[in-house]
Amino acid sequence: MNEKAFDEPLFASLKPGLTSFCYRMLGSMDDADDAVQETSIRVWQSWSTFRQDSSFKTWVYRIASNLCLDKLRQSKRRALPVDLFDPAVAIVEPRDTLPESAWIWPSPDFGGNPEDRLVRRDTLRLCFIALLQILPPRQRAVLILKDVFEWSSKQIAETLAMSPAAVNSALQRARETMDRAQLRSDELSSMNVQPEQELLSRYVEAFEQFDIAALVALFHEEGCMSMPPFEMWIRGKEDLSAFYSLTRWHCEGSRFVPITVNGGYPALAQYMPDKEGSGLVPWGIHVIETKENQILHVQNFIHTPLFSRFGLPERIDR
Repeated sequence: MNEKAFDEPLFASLKPGLTSFCYRMLGSMDDADDAVQETSIRVWQSWSTFRQDSSFKTWVYRIASNLCLDKLRQSKRRALPVDLFDPAVAIVEPRDTLPESAWIWPSPDFGGNPEDRLVRRDTLRLCFIALLQILPPRQRAVLILKDVFEWSSKQIAETLAMSPAAVNSALQRARETMDRAQLRSDELSSMNVQPEQELLSRYVEAFEQFDIAALVALFHEEGCMSMPPFEMWIRGKEDLSAFYSLTRWHCEGSRFVPITVNGGYPALAQYMPDKEGSGLVPWGIHVIETKENQILHVQNFIHTPLFSRFGLPERIDR
C-alpha cells in the first residue's frame, strides 16, 4: 500500500462515529475534533504501514484511542457544576469560574452516518458523559466500545492492545464503578425523556418577557440552575427568584433560538442585548431537564464559542 492509495471516503465514513467516541472519552467537542483531526493526519502518514492484519476500522480506532488516552494523561477530569459544588448559600452575582477545560460541554449532532444512528442516544446524556469522566481512561475506552458501540471483546482487545481477558476485567470494574457512582447530575437528569413543547414555550415566553414570577413558577420545588464556567449554582424557587431579580439587568431583552444537543435533545440558544450596539449577541445554551412536567434543572452553558459550533449566527436582530 502507498499514500496515493489512501482511501479518504472510507475514513470520512468513520468520522461521525469517531467523533462521538472521542466526545464521550474527552467530554468536549473541541477536544474531540482535535483528536479526530490528528487521527486523520496519523492515518494518512501511516497508511503505508497498514498491513490489513486487522480491519481498517479497528486500526483507525486504535490510533484515535491512543490519542485520547494521551490527552487524558495530561488533563484533569471534566465535570458539571452540580457534581463539584454545593448549591449557593448566598445569592450574589456569580464571579468564580473554572477554566474551559474543567467543564463538560454539550455537543451538536455528529453527522448522518447510518451507523451512528444505531449508537444509543441515552449514552449522550450530559450526566452520562459526566459519569464516564470518573473512570480511568482505559476503562472508559473499554466501556464505551463495549456498552455503547457494542464491539466484541476481541475487537476491543485488538484496538486497545489488550488481551480479551484484560478487556473483560476492565469492563467489569468500569461497570461496577458506574453503578456505585452517586453524581448529583445523574439525580437531576431527565434527558432520556424530552420536555413537553408547551413547557419549553412557556419558559421561552417567561424568560423573553423576563417575568420572574412566571419563570420561577415553571420550576419544580427541587428545581435548580447551573451556569458553567461559573462554580455557583442555584437551588430552590426562593433562591432562583432572588437570582433572577439580581441579574435582570443582564438578561432582560434576551431572545432564544431553538436548537438540539447531544443526540437530538431540545435546547435553547440565548442571545442577550449587545451593550455596545444594536442587536443581540450570543450568551448561553440552555438545556432544560424536567420532572413531573416542571423544570428540574436548567443547565445554562455560558461559552460563546458553542454558538459557532452549533452553526448559529454571530448576532441576531432585536
